[in-house]
Amino acid sequence: MEPTTTIRSNIEDYIRKQGYTLQYFADISGVNAGTLSAIIKGTRPIAMAQLDLITQGMKLEEGHFYEIYGAECFVESAPHWRRLEPFLQRCAELDKLDCIQRVIQQVTDDRSYVSELFELAEYMLERGQKKAARMLYECVAECEKYQHSERLALCHYRIFTLSLGQDQHENLRAAVHFEPYINRLDEERQLDAIKDLANTYSSLRYWDKVFELGEELEQKTVFLQSYKKRKEETQRISSYPMFVYSAYSNLIRAAACDGREEYSDALRYTEAYSRLTKIEQPSEEELIFINKFNGWAEVNRYLYRLMMGDSEVIQPYIAVVEQDEAEILPALVKIMEAANTHNLDVDPILDKFDPYISMYGETLEVRGSYTEQITDERYVQFLKDLTVYQLQRERYTEGFKHLLDCLKLANRMKSESILLQCVGLFERHRGRVTVELESKYKTIIGEVYSNYEKKSSFNHSFV
Repeated sequence: MEPTTTIRSNIEDYIRKQGYTLQYFADISGVNAGTLSAIIKGTRPIAMAQLDLITQGMKLEEGHFYEIYGAECFVESAPHWRRLEPFLQRCAELDKLDCIQRVIQQVTDDRSYVSELFELAEYMLERGQKKAARMLYECVAECEKYQHSERLALCHYRIFTLSLGQDQHENLRAAVHFEPYINRLDEERQLDAIKDLANTYSSLRYWDKVFELGEELEQKTVFLQSYKKRKEETQRISSYPMFVYSAYSNLIRAAACDGREEYSDALRYTEAYSRLTKIEQPSEEELIFINKFNGWAEVNRYLYRLMMGDSEVIQPYIAVVEQDEAEILPALVKIMEAANTHNLDVDPILDKFDPYISMYGETLEVRGSYTEQITDERYVQFLKDLTVYQLQRERYTEGFKHLLDCLKLANRMKSESILLQCVGLFERHRGRVTVELESKYKTIIGEVYSNYEKKSSFNHSFV
């Protein structure tokens, strides 16, 4: 990172080549002539605000000198926080992540800045500068990796949530890496961490793990509720009112039971979180969550009855879920699963929501966040079950179209389970495949092999 030229020499060369006087350049840049002279002579350090004004005066893009500035101020000389902080903030604003990475690699030997780096990471996270914040959290975590501290645990919690995205392998790796740090967090913050971890394992369909985390969430909530009765807390650390975590512990256990096809137990946990919403004189915030849980309870009562084969609940189930567009896709996933399990005719439902299904499929390429990853996990499951439904009814054109769409999305998400199920469906019905469809299938499978070429999970005889 050693610069071949200095910022001072760049300024001096620019003024000479342009034929400017020092005073003229001071006027157009907005930097005092005396200050500018001292900067060029090297008797005065350049502040970030002055550097930005000089860069603008030289008609260069914002941040043009940041790499050289980082080397001059923080690598070749001892860094001062009053200069380092604004530098890191400006780099984050301009998305100059390489500059941040190079500088923090050099300053980590000085442990006196660990607290400041952590606070700056929190500030960046609040401002939505997630990539820069993650770099600082990772720096702090590395500095304190041998400490049994809450700050270390909080860094790993932040890194975990910032790591989540579409890649299920990476999500699993992030969850496994973070889990040992949960108990080092503040007791209230543990509730949020367990909830986030349960959501991650839910998207991965690790139902036993989800159920286990639901049990843990209930135990910690009960403990904290009894603790708060004995001691008045002046400030809440957790993101939600305490009853939310108790209700949510039952909600995620119901979801785990659903995933394990234990629908009677799922109904039991649904009634449990429904009872927890009966709060006298709730606050406005509590009322928001009471309405949410009551809405989920209404939908899920229909859902679990449907999964037990009760086709009479389909219409009232649909009537409820279509009031909230966010609930349509999860409902379609379960309807298709029930249709395949109990041989139900759901053609009218597919016709009704065909515009929504088509619209969703057209937006796949523009998504990428973690919450979108959860939605994509549902959609790929829907496509797989829709493929099964159509092939069982000998609608091969529709069935293979959905199968290829499912393969493409599963490959992008690295969902091995869905990939293998799609391959199995294709092989089972290979005799009905046209030459054109088989060619498209081979192209997609070729992409799958390129992603997994170092693994032995796939056999080329599938093609």
